[in-house]
Amino acid sequence: MTKQTATKDDAPLRLFKSDLLEWFTHISPVVVLVVFLPIIGFFLWRSARANQGIGWWHVLISFAIGLLIWPLVEYLLHRFVFHFSPKNPSERMKRMLFLMHGVHHAQPREKTRLVMPPVVSLPLAAIFYGIFLGLVGKLLKLPNYVDGIFAGFLLGYVIYDMTHYALHHFSFKGDYFMKLRRHHMAHHFKTHNQRFGVSTWFWDDVFGTNA
Repeated sequence: MTKQTATKDDAPLRLFKSDLLEWFTHISPVVVLVVFLPIIGFFLWRSARANQGIGWWHVLISFAIGLLIWPLVEYLLHRFVFHFSPKNPSERMKRMLFLMHGVHHAQPREKTRLVMPPVVSLPLAAIFYGIFLGLVGKLLKLPNYVDGIFAGFLLGYVIYDMTHYALHHFSFKGDYFMKLRRHHMAHHFKTHNQRFGVSTWFWDDVFGTNA
């Protein structure tokens, strides 16, 4: 990602000439809850059906696995996709990287650009479901675990988006939240190439990027 200079958040940067496309770039965190919580409930129901007669504990285990997978995916996406820095990038590549994440670093307090638009997050969710289906359902031969893992994974994503919004706009009490907020603000204003975890700094500690 090309380094962007932080700007005042008085007016959001316009990203598209089209009013319709521009509208899709402004998302309330409530939209994430409205879209994804029913999907999570649906896949939990599917998991319960898939494990009927086998044991309800399979639902809990698969859900917990998905929830634990998310923070690693969050870290990897943020570090290697959102902050992808190619050598000699084309103008098109620079624009794509700016649209994907650079605009957030340019205006880190812009309220309507702190969560991922569903037009992006839903296709990504479908891709990850396909990955879980292939790896867990086909390769590991645990098809009854796929829906529970996916539900937990999506809840992890929702927690991430809500946490990200809160880190930029709320000042909750508590040592964990305060440390997490300092961690994320340091990513924005001190070291763009460090501290990639948002909902936790655990993987930054593991991979040595918490400095």
